[in-house]
Amino acid sequence: MLVWSRSGKALVWGFAALLIGVVFLAPLAVILLASFAGQWNDALPRAFTLEHFAQIRGGGSGDAVFASLATGVGASLLAQTGSAPKILGVLFFIPSAVPSVSVGLGLLVAFSQKPLLLNGTTAIVVIAHFVLISAFSYGNVSAGLARVAPDYEEVASSLGARPLYRLRRVTLPLVAPYLLAAFGLSFALSMGELGATVMVYPPGWVTLPVAIFSLTDRGEIFNGAALTILLVAVTLALLLGLERISSGWAQSRTR
Repeated sequence: MLVWSRSGKALVWGFAALLIGVVFLAPLAVILLASFAGQWNDALPRAFTLEHFAQIRGGGSGDAVFASLATGVGASLLAQTGSAPKILGVLFFIPSAVPSVSVGLGLLVAFSQKPLLLNGTTAIVVIAHFVLISAFSYGNVSAGLARVAPDYEEVASSLGARPLYRLRRVTLPLVAPYLLAAFGLSFALSMGELGATVMVYPPGWVTLPVAIFSLTDRGEIFNGAALTILLVAVTLALLLGLERISSGWAQSRTR
């Protein structure tokens, strides 16, 4: 650190803790309280209840969870592009420079006519998420490939390894942590995507962010907060699972 004194370090860490608490933890704490609140007319909620979670369990939240998971996994797998020409890399980053609503509108117009009539299908939702998250996935995978020294493949080739064998037994194990990190980031971004999704989703494929937006738009704030907690829990559970898989791979490589 650039601050060497004990008091300076304490001040910096205190400011960092305050910033993290205000920006990250406080909003989540408010949403968590709202998900259990039966009434909130004062500074703090009153009449805590589990009714909001019971309502979302009896509604379409299960379908929304499935839609979000299927869209996130599908779009994230499509986004694992590996290496690509530089011009293709530039194309991947273009959608991240425009609002997601514009991406959704563009896809809505592009796929409204035959032979690419995809409006009203789940495929257009997956495509929208793929377009939005592919830049981040491409960046992670490209960084991983750049760190892999060509010596490994050259040694394997000199020992008679065929290209497919080199890819499966040499290259992929080396870039696997980057692929997993790219998948986790892509999945988290997909699970929280709203702007483009709300433009293209069909009635039977409502993701969690769209369901939360619909609830809060109707004034059902507490039910929306409960569904938000469900979204956070599902996303966090999968990311923790990916972290365990990544740790297992790292331990197996060191043995």
